[in-house]
Amino acid sequence: MKVQGAEVVEMTIVRVLVVDDFALWRDFVISRLTTGPNLQVVGTASDGVEAVRKAVELRPDLILLDVRLPMLTGIEAAGHIRKLAPNAKILFLSGESDPDVVRAAFDAGANGFILKSDAANGLLAGMAAVLLGRPYMSRGLMDRGNLTESSA
Repeated sequence: MKVQGAEVVEMTIVRVLVVDDFALWRDFVISRLTTGPNLQVVGTASDGVEAVRKAVELRPDLILLDVRLPMLTGIEAAGHIRKLAPNAKILFLSGESDPDVVRAAFDAGANGFILKSDAANGLLAGMAAVLLGRPYMSRGLMDRGNLTESSA
């Protein structure tokens, strides 16, 4: 559709599931998401089993997932989510920076990985990248020299 020579782009709401076992961190992430246009937090989960259940039930567009979770780790949960809700984008948001863990996250189906220490500046950029189908890795991980964007 054209309006006075300009193309109108329909904006869709991005439905987000936030998964972390630390309630204060979940609240911080949710507060960051309220600053982003067209974002709706449709649910939260505090363990890996609940994350899988809510991913299936709520069908979010994007899941922000911590690595260290009770019941199932975030990596185990990502593997299940990838099979049960294949259209959801998975963006790990974790304090874990071990290169083997980051690689395991991508092997389990992650679309991106952001260090919690980079979240204040990188969360919305990472979300935008993975929603556009591009892998994303936190600058803090690449600065360590152990990982490159091609690892993603």
